[in-house]
Amino acid sequence: MSDTLNSAVTALNEKLSGSGFDGTAKFVLGDEGSLIIDSDGARIGDDDADVTLSADADTFQQIFEGEMNPTNAFMAGKLTIDGDMGAAMRLASLLG
Repeated sequence: MSDTLNSAVTALNEKLSGSGFDGTAKFVLGDEGSLIIDSDGARIGDDDADVTLSADADTFQQIFEGEMNPTNAFMAGKLTIDGDMGAAMRLASLLG
């Protein structure tokens, strides 16, 4: 397992603690791999999801640490979204 993915899972679980996401989202961190967020929290995985967010590992690290707003990353072309935009917006509000 990648240290980057493990760190991302830890950061996301801390950020999402108790809030519960009512869908499934996949984060594809470039060549590092992917992780899934669902009602149980974040975990490493490559399952099908309602929405897939793709960016390089540095961009996701900035998002997970609160240094970059997910909406701004999307508008700047650093983050691509495929699937349910409603789920992406709900997730952005949890991460924001």
